[in-house]
Amino acid sequence: MTDTYQIYLISDSTGETLDRIFTAIKAQFKNIDYKIHTCSFSRTENQIYKILSEAEQSTKSIILYSIVDSNLAKYLANTSSEKKIPCFGVLGDLILSFSKLLNQKASHEPSGQYALNDEYYKRIAAIQFTMSHDDGNLVKEINKADIILLGVSRTSKTPTSIYLANKGFKTSNIPLINKNSIPQSLKDNPKIACVVGLNTEPERLVDIRKNRMNSLKESENKSYTNLDTIKKEVEEAKNTFRKYKWPSIDVTRKSVEETAASIIKIYEIYKQNV
Repeated sequence: MTDTYQIYLISDSTGETLDRIFTAIKAQFKNIDYKIHTCSFSRTENQIYKILSEAEQSTKSIILYSIVDSNLAKYLANTSSEKKIPCFGVLGDLILSFSKLLNQKASHEPSGQYALNDEYYKRIAAIQFTMSHDDGNLVKEINKADIILLGVSRTSKTPTSIYLANKGFKTSNIPLINKNSIPQSLKDNPKIACVVGLNTEPERLVDIRKNRMNSLKESENKSYTNLDTIKKEVEEAKNTFRKYKWPSIDVTRKSVEETAASIIKIYEIYKQNV
């Protein structure tokens, strides 16, 4: 336990920003043991003091915080210094720099990014649309989509679609099972939306499909997991993407976040040309 770092993520909001930042940080370091303490909605000095009193019990404590109230942030930084606990703010300097650059005072409002504004409702609408148009459902409405994802089974279409929806993109995903999988409206108008193909290495796809079958506790479908069959599926998918001049992404070694980032870049180029 003495070798375990105690990571305190102190936020005046949900803590989602800090969680993502620490995820990025820890990916740069191997062989570290840590325990995360998420301290969300910490908005009073009393709350902060209790957290720091707990943190000082270990010599391996580290504080990461995102607090927009400048007075509370100073209290946290000063108290941490007194208790000799390493403490790092992730927003303060950025907010101050942007305030000077934009020549306007920051609101210092906790959870400001979660305001119920037009952007929020756009994101909710995108999530609802995407869930309703998952796995080839409601293909008659694909003209309403911002992005359409195509790919053979188990190429991360659904999780990528959901991630994009959380970014505000109405996303429809369609599995490529055979030549009749593509809706006629999409064949007639390949640029009806931003269409992106997802593909992967056949050998990797075999493992993913076998794991999927095992997780469902179903007997193995030989054609679904056969390498030669999958190679043919993947090649036919690539030919389809080339035929309709749809950009494609190899997701073999990409996370959902990386795939989505590439798709968003493709979408931005698409919007410039329509």
